[in-house]
Amino acid sequence: MTLFDMTGKVAVITGSSRGIGRAIAERMAEHGAKVVISSRKKEACDEVAKAINDTYGKGKQVALAVPANISTKDDLQHLVEETNRAFGKIDTLVCNAASNPYYGPQAGISDDQFRKILDNNIVANTWLINFVVPQMIERKDGTVTIVSSIGGLKGSTVLGAYAISKAADMQLARNLACEYGKHNVRVNCIAPGLIKTDFARALWENPDTLKASTARSPLLRIGEPDEIAGAAVFLASKAGSFTTGQTIVVDGGATIS
Repeated sequence: MTLFDMTGKVAVITGSSRGIGRAIAERMAEHGAKVVISSRKKEACDEVAKAINDTYGKGKQVALAVPANISTKDDLQHLVEETNRAFGKIDTLVCNAASNPYYGPQAGISDDQFRKILDNNIVANTWLINFVVPQMIERKDGTVTIVSSIGGLKGSTVLGAYAISKAADMQLARNLACEYGKHNVRVNCIAPGLIKTDFARALWENPDTLKASTARSPLLRIGEPDEIAGAAVFLASKAGSFTTGQTIVVDGGATIS
């Protein structure tokens, strides 16, 4: 047993067929948790679940694939129901999936694009949390982690609506931490900096943007998905048992320089 042991825990991670979500699922499985892989595409979910089962299962199922579109409330309810059916409970929820269909000045965003960002990055998180938390309250044990962004801590000329949604996620975590603390349910955020994922490709693939980002960072580089996973394991395990309502920044020092 270690402070980071997750043996016997069941974790649902949205957006976990690739990038940060996949890294979190893999590391939680490595630390003993059963994990539920969820994103829109069934084939991608199945592939990741199989890889985790092959690596950590030792002949048992430790990963389950349940496709879900975060913009559809029924999909999220089905995700919770299927997890409960297969594994009997949910101890940890990681709201990682998000949308950002627009890159540019705030004045140029369409109403539909703005609504999609707010709905998928804030409202959908609230739906899913509301589906999961009642069983945590009943057991008086559980954790929720929302993957936010350092965009929610800074101004932006090109990621305005996305940054607004990520700042709102931080406040959502603070509010829910206050509501659920008496039930021993902890709610936190992780705020990654620029990470080498497909989701952030528009930023790190642009040489000028990459140069500007790394020049300001004390570590002089962008991050890898696996470098976010440790914070997620910390928050979901005994190691983080006195941490709630917080936003843990994992950005190579970009916001302090």
